[in-house]
Amino acid sequence: MSIKLVTIDVDGTLLNRNRVITDKVKQAIAQAKSIGVKIVVTTGRPYLGIVEILKELSLTDPGDYVITYNGGMILAADTGEEVFRKGLTHSDYLRLDSLATTLGISSHAVTATHLYTSNRDVSPFTVEESFVGGVPLGFRSRAEMKLESEIIKMMFVGESDILREVVSQVPLDIQQDFTTVLSSPNFFEILHKEVSKGQGLIQLAKQLGIPLKETMAIGDAENDLSMLEAAGLAIAMGNAVPQVVAVSDFKTTSNDEHGVAVALEKFVL
Repeated sequence: MSIKLVTIDVDGTLLNRNRVITDKVKQAIAQAKSIGVKIVVTTGRPYLGIVEILKELSLTDPGDYVITYNGGMILAADTGEEVFRKGLTHSDYLRLDSLATTLGISSHAVTATHLYTSNRDVSPFTVEESFVGGVPLGFRSRAEMKLESEIIKMMFVGESDILREVVSQVPLDIQQDFTTVLSSPNFFEILHKEVSKGQGLIQLAKQLGIPLKETMAIGDAENDLSMLEAAGLAIAMGNAVPQVVAVSDFKTTSNDEHGVAVALEKFVL
């Protein structure tokens, strides 16, 4: 089996603990691309929050793609043109933002170009998400949000111990009606039921005519589980959470030890 497409998570996978891509990883990605392998960065971030990384890796040529918002959007990496988008309705937003208030947790809504919160006391984690994602942060009341463009995802944010407790209280109907994922200790994401990193991989592979058995996924966190399960070959980072290791075919070294490069050298190059 030859690998024709590799999907790679960003935080905790592509980036090391200093949020840097090592030269060894850059070289391995460049080599893989040079032999015709599709390298697809797959992230919870928006396009604006990932475009500089794509440029750094020379993944902005015609025919390059990026999966953003944990599968909520697929875009052409060279132009930012949307290939696929599936978001939440305003009714979904009202239901989820009201739930956040009931559970006593901060929340924000993310569109393709902005991040909005109805919380007058803005969480520092909301500010962090705006900064890392490279999208403007604004205050909008729930009524005002009806005027905004389609919401791609909702996020509940907070200190890890508080958020874990809140997540344990999320009603079963919410879990059944949406895709929910703890993307980091401080971020709980809620997306359209048909959206996940795994669905993003399935959608893009189908469009490119690449069988899933000829795809490889590399990740470290809970929001990577779906793409690892969908891919023909699943690679867990050395720093991955136990759930990721459990569903993977191979455990590479950590993000501080060029884990992406080690995996590419072993299975692709």
